[in-house]
Amino acid sequence: MTAGAGAGDQPGHCEAGLRHVYSGKVRELYQTEDGVLLLVATDRISAFDYVLATPIPDKGKILTRLSAWWFEQLADIAPNHLVTAPVPAQFAGRALTCMPLSMVGVECVARGYLTGTGLADYQRDGVVAGVRLPPGLTDGSQLPRPIFDPDTKAPQGQHDENLTRDELDRLVGSDVAAELERVTLAVYQRGASMAAERGIIVADTKIEFGFDGAGTLRLADEVLTPDSSRFWPAASWQPGRSQASFDKQFVRDWLTSPASGWDRHSNEPPPPLPDDIVEQTRQMYVAAFERITGLSWS
Repeated sequence: MTAGAGAGDQPGHCEAGLRHVYSGKVRELYQTEDGVLLLVATDRISAFDYVLATPIPDKGKILTRLSAWWFEQLADIAPNHLVTAPVPAQFAGRALTCMPLSMVGVECVARGYLTGTGLADYQRDGVVAGVRLPPGLTDGSQLPRPIFDPDTKAPQGQHDENLTRDELDRLVGSDVAAELERVTLAVYQRGASMAAERGIIVADTKIEFGFDGAGTLRLADEVLTPDSSRFWPAASWQPGRSQASFDKQFVRDWLTSPASGWDRHSNEPPPPLPDDIVEQTRQMYVAAFERITGLSWS
């Protein structure tokens, strides 16, 4: 299973009966005595394969609540890893109770708009994930159709690598590869359609999967959150430039701006985030939750 997150920035003290299993960039994973997994979201935030020194208040609770909401909306497309079980008080509001899964070692990305590494691939040779795209597309252009773009799930601190379809077939088998593509695109299209009704463009999203003990493929980790997706306000969308966003692109943009004084190619860790950047990032996560779900965060 993938990483979870603790009540704070670190795993911390756990009550009796909980075993700490794994630490990820923003999540901690625990297991109870009866085998239930606790996927716990911290307030840590990552960018450019670094976990930043500065947490974003409430981020873990926002991710947890939004993922739970989306899993319910997507239940007719694919089963997920959630189970009904009590959450220890120390993790209240930031833990999902999950069944153990054998995780598929692939991050399944769906792209509906051209940006990020997809844009870099297109600018190099006009091809994204093996799909040749029409000329003249720019940063933020809508793709003719959503593209399935899987990559390896690299260890923390290393970069993910794109997978060709042949490589994916060899890695997981052609039948599983086809199902990963089908479900990933179906989840993206459902999410993009629902978000569009609320004035948000889902430019792309990353999904993870695992197999349960019966061999059923299930959605896992998080789904359609500001950490796993690019959310753009539809009202200000304009291809040809960097888009305004409801996700951590805001943090990436500050880190690569002169204001941060950081050179991402220097092998030095990023600097701490200023208070105003922290608060604006928190507000963007809250806005994403409220606009997508129609619920009030407070």
